[in-house]
Amino acid sequence: MNNEKFEAVPLGNLDEWEDDLLRRYPDPDAIATAKATDEYRNYETPARDTVKEFYRLNHKHQTFDFVLQKRNEFLQFNKREMTVWEAFDFLNQLVDDSDPDTDLDQMQHLLQTSEAIRRDGHPDWMVLVGLMHDMGKVLCLFGEPQWAVVGDTFPVGCAFSDKVIFPEFFSQNPDNTNTAYNSKFGVYEPNCGLRNINMSWGHDEYVYQMLKDYLPEEGLYMLRYHSFYAWHREGGYDHLLDDHDRKMLKWVQLFNPYDLYSKNPEPPDWTKLRPYYEDLVSKYLPSTLKF
Repeated sequence: MNNEKFEAVPLGNLDEWEDDLLRRYPDPDAIATAKATDEYRNYETPARDTVKEFYRLNHKHQTFDFVLQKRNEFLQFNKREMTVWEAFDFLNQLVDDSDPDTDLDQMQHLLQTSEAIRRDGHPDWMVLVGLMHDMGKVLCLFGEPQWAVVGDTFPVGCAFSDKVIFPEFFSQNPDNTNTAYNSKFGVYEPNCGLRNINMSWGHDEYVYQMLKDYLPEEGLYMLRYHSFYAWHREGGYDHLLDDHDRKMLKWVQLFNPYDLYSKNPEPPDWTKLRPYYEDLVSKYLPSTLKF
């Protein structure tokens, strides 16, 4: 993709951007500077042996009751109040055990994502989504194990799909043999919409709930479902979607290549980037966020 053609040309509104989406759609090969695109999300022979064990624990313990418990515990946002930059200071201590593609700290990954979005001339709110999409990983600050914070997400309360990574590990999940939860629809109605579905607990839902008053809906879908690969990449769970989810899918798919393929071993230069991102954060977000 020739990015110079679209360099920093602002679009008047979201409808105009949507019309322009196909020719602006990111070229994964242009984003993936560290390795070929088919080398990402390698779960057969991941670079770090923590990945498979992570998903064994994740699939074993992410039950319907566990998710309801964590929503009740954390969505009150009464643990701590911090600036965005204080939260990033914590994230710099975290290496995501579920991710086979990078062992850089989280702040570097977030900057790589947001900078790739910015280079392609997308609206600044989407750049902010890139910066903030993994902010929910601060859950680890409150003593949560990584299997309850990161990794691919999936619906709970209904049958687990073989479209989810390492589906064999769901055999250890108590909900797998619970007749209330192991049918196709489980506790849900056909085509009830993702907004009515409880997803496995983690940073996607947490950061969505934290920022839902500050960003456009398209950006909120990116935040809430960016780890739901069984849907946006594998086409699973169609029986639970409504028409609005199908309309929003393209925005999640637009975001995904920036999240996935921007990962490379070269850290961004925060000293040079800091003024831009301080202005961006202050434009959309309050001075402190509740966690």
